[in-house]
Amino acid sequence: MVNHINMEAEEIKDIISNFKNKPNKSLVMVMDYLKDDFEKTKELLIKLTHHLDSTEKEYNKIYDEYKKRMNE
Repeated sequence: MVNHINMEAEEIKDIISNFKNKPNKSLVMVMDYLKDDFEKTKELLIKLTHHLDSTEKEYNKIYDEYKKRMNE
């Protein structure tokens, strides 16, 4: 398997911008890199979404208690 992690950012940008003139090996390397980046980004977004939901839930609990106390 090609080690796409070691690809330099400039090399990746060059392949993406000139993909019609690049060999299949370069295209496969960039596709692997992009797929990996997509999956990592998706996982991060899911984790952040769960964190955001949890934060909102805790905030709402505290806010409800605060409102009760202010009405007493």
